[in-house]
Amino acid sequence: MFSGIVEGMARVVAIEQEQTNLHFTLECTFTDELKVDQSISHNGVCLTVVRIVDNTYTVTAMDETLRRSNLGLLRVGDEVNVERSMPMNGRLDGHIVQGHVDGMAECTAVEDADGSHIYTFRYPFDREMARRGYFTVDKGSVTVNGVSLTVCNPTDDTFQVCIIPYTYDNTNFHAIRPGTHVNLEFDILGKYIARLRHFEAG
Repeated sequence: MFSGIVEGMARVVAIEQEQTNLHFTLECTFTDELKVDQSISHNGVCLTVVRIVDNTYTVTAMDETLRRSNLGLLRVGDEVNVERSMPMNGRLDGHIVQGHVDGMAECTAVEDADGSHIYTFRYPFDREMARRGYFTVDKGSVTVNGVSLTVCNPTDDTFQVCIIPYTYDNTNFHAIRPGTHVNLEFDILGKYIARLRHFEAG
């Protein structure tokens, strides 16, 4: 489990394809603290460390993960938001993030907010999925590329988030432009509530 509070950015230094899997080798500031089998969120996707060599580590993404997320779009040199799993006695500074990406959204606009930035994202709307809790609500939580954020101005298929300068500088939000695809994880609490209402209605 994660909190959506990004620890830093890892840089992709190599990508290797093996059948339908992709092996990503990255370097980051805390590589020397990692161990094999450890879970790390990469742009919101929970992946397992499979190899550590010097100041780099390697994780593997399977076909299902590549289809649901933007990891398949990564290139050598790209920056990835990373977060290690939250310790049980840690503070939940963001919200409950599972690292199970629900799909992708496309950035449609970036506005200057007099020092901060307002991003607008659009995702495919599916009424059945919305009934199951895959939607956003005003002032609710959403995870974008692994970052825990507060939703503003949601519609059926769009929402906005406000990014302060610190988040802009210390996550890969500074590289997001109109047309950029990001990973989305909707709030797990909303999914549970939607599921409970389904059973109550039945």
